[in-house]
Amino acid sequence: MKRFIKIFLVILLLVVLLFSLTACGDKSENTSSLNNTTSEEDKTEMTDAQKFTSELKNLTADEVIANAEAQMAEPEEGDAIAIFHIEGYGDVTVKFFEDVAPKACENFITHAKEGYYDGLTFHRVINEFMIQGGDPLGNGTGGESIWGEDFGEELSPTVLPYKGALCMASRGTGTNSIGSQFFIVQANYNKEMEAYFSHYGYSNLLSSYEKYGGDLLDLAISYQYTTFGQVIDGLDVVDAIAATETDANDKPASDVVISSIEITTYSK
Repeated sequence: MKRFIKIFLVILLLVVLLFSLTACGDKSENTSSLNNTTSEEDKTEMTDAQKFTSELKNLTADEVIANAEAQMAEPEEGDAIAIFHIEGYGDVTVKFFEDVAPKACENFITHAKEGYYDGLTFHRVINEFMIQGGDPLGNGTGGESIWGEDFGEELSPTVLPYKGALCMASRGTGTNSIGSQFFIVQANYNKEMEAYFSHYGYSNLLSSYEKYGGDLLDLAISYQYTTFGQVIDGLDVVDAIAATETDANDKPASDVVISSIEITTYSK
């Protein structure tokens, strides 16, 4: 009888041990599955705006300056340029960054060639910030792209919203809501930028902004503005427009009318 009990206890012990090993295997498998799920979540792709800010922060101050100098440089012979003819103010000449923002450039150039912008106004003007136009309704709510639907941002750390930058207006980051509206940055450098750059980790931009001026346009928070051109002549005209009297909604008291935007090629 005692021998039978001993055999029974040994068998019971083996069963318990086998069950324990099986349970551990299941737990390990479940944990592995959870880890794989977490790993896949970690691999979620960054948004275009996040890629832009990450790449920009990784540039050295010397690289930023070199990019800024290229942005301000004279166009090459035969490059496409736009000449804004603005009633009562004069002309503003802009070069394009077709390699950086091909869709924005194609959209703007095609609209200009087809006369879409003729007779429209700079409907929103804020001194030490920008002048905005391209809306056939004249109130900031209208306009469409040449494709009949909005398109998304084209962001590159090689071109930034320095003074004179031609940018596409946007209704929100990642919303693909760019139509026909554009603006020209008019802001000069101010000392307040130093604290902003330092706080958000963009100290590498300080020298270039001190030299060329510009605006941050929520650079470190939710950047959404495609820079697709740069004023190469007529910044004094942009300054004069920015200084015009405006109402409470930043609309000029007297219309600032774009007679036409001429697309031509640059000749030295």
